[in-house]
Amino acid sequence: MQSERREGSPDRLMPMSKLSLDALLIVFWIFVAAVPLAAQQPAAAGASQQEPNDPQLEHRPPPKPQGAPSAITAEGQIHLDIVVTDAAGKPVAGLEPWDFKLLDNNQPRKILSFDGEAVKPDPPVEVILVLDMANLPFQQVAFVRSEVDQFLRAREGHLRQPVTIAQLTSLGIRIQPRPSVDGNALAGVVDQIKGGISTINSAMGGEGFVERFQTSLHALSNLAENEARKPGRKLLIWVGPGWPMLERPKEGSPDRAQSLNFGGIVEFSTRLREARMVLYSVAPAGTPYSFVYRDFLKGVQSPRQASSGNLALKVLVTQTGGQILGPDNDLAGQIDRCIADANVFYRISFNPQPALHADEYHDLSLQVDKPGMTVRTSTGFYDQPNGNRE
Repeated sequence: MQSERREGSPDRLMPMSKLSLDALLIVFWIFVAAVPLAAQQPAAAGASQQEPNDPQLEHRPPPKPQGAPSAITAEGQIHLDIVVTDAAGKPVAGLEPWDFKLLDNNQPRKILSFDGEAVKPDPPVEVILVLDMANLPFQQVAFVRSEVDQFLRAREGHLRQPVTIAQLTSLGIRIQPRPSVDGNALAGVVDQIKGGISTINSAMGGEGFVERFQTSLHALSNLAENEARKPGRKLLIWVGPGWPMLERPKEGSPDRAQSLNFGGIVEFSTRLREARMVLYSVAPAGTPYSFVYRDFLKGVQSPRQASSGNLALKVLVTQTGGQILGPDNDLAGQIDRCIADANVFYRISFNPQPALHADEYHDLSLQVDKPGMTVRTSTGFYDQPNGNRE
C-alpha cells in the first residue's frame, strides 16, 4: 500500500483564486449540459485531422435510442448489478436471493427480481479500455502502451470479453466504432497511438488542472451517455491516474458553482447506473497516489455539500462498485483482475423508498449473509418524487 499524500500531492490543484476556479467550473457545467454526444462529431473530425496517425480511433456514432433496457423500469423499480467476492478476492457464484439483505436509506427493501449471471451473460459484458494520455506523465506513456499490448496479445490474442479501445488526449476522447474479441487486431490499433506531449501542462498552473478536469469528465459523460443507449453491462477501465481533484470537502451556503457541481453529481450518478457501467482505476508504477478521495465517498445530499472532489475518478469507481488497483508494474495483471468481474455477477430489482423532493439521495447497503464475503454495487442513487426519474 502506498503512503498517503495529502499536502503538495501532484494530483491536487495548485493555489488559485476562488473566483477564477468557480467561474471555470460554471462554464464547464453549462457546456456539458448544453452539448450532447452527437454534437461532438465535428470536433472529433478536427481532432483526427491534427492526429492523422490514429485513423482507427474515432467517435463512435451514438446508436438510435430504441429498445435498449434502462436500469429503471417503467414500474419504478431500480435495477442493480452486484459482484460478490470471497476473502481471496475471487468472484462468488451460486448465491440465492435469500442470501442478500438490501437497505434503502437504512430501511429494508424486498428484492423483487433476482438473476444470477455466470459464464456467458447475454449480451456479453463489454470492456472499454480508456488510455488516459491527457493525465499520464509523458514518460509513462510507452510503458502503458507496452502493458496494454501484453494484455491484448495474451492467450494468442483471444480475448475473453469484447474490448473497445478509447484514447483520451487534451483534444478529447476518440474511440473505436465497435468492440472486438481479436486482441491482436486491437494491439495493432494501440501500436498506432502516439505518445505526444499534452498541450495541457504544469506551466498553465491552476487553469491547466481545471482544463484536465473538464476534458476528462466531458469524455466520461460522452461515454456514459452513449453506452446508456446499449443493452448489457459494461466495465470501463480507466488506465492512468485520473483527473486532478480541485477542492476539499466544504459545507455552507451553496453558491452557484456548488449548485452546478450538485447537478453534475446527480447527472453522472444517474447516467453511469442507467448505462450499467462500472468504473475501474488501474495505474502504472510511479503514478502519484493519494487517499484524499476517501473524504468525498459519502453520498452528496444537497448543493451545500457538493464539491468537484465528489467527481474524482476513485470516488466514482467506488460508488459504481468497481475496483482501484495499482500503482504497480503489472498493469496487464491489473486489467485482468478487473475483467474477472465480468461474468460472475447478480442482478436484482427493488422498489425504492418514495422520494419526498427532487434529486433525493438514497443510500444503498447490500449485505450477504455469509462470512468473508464482500459485496460491490452502486452505493446510492438519486430519485425524484412519484418515481419520475427522467
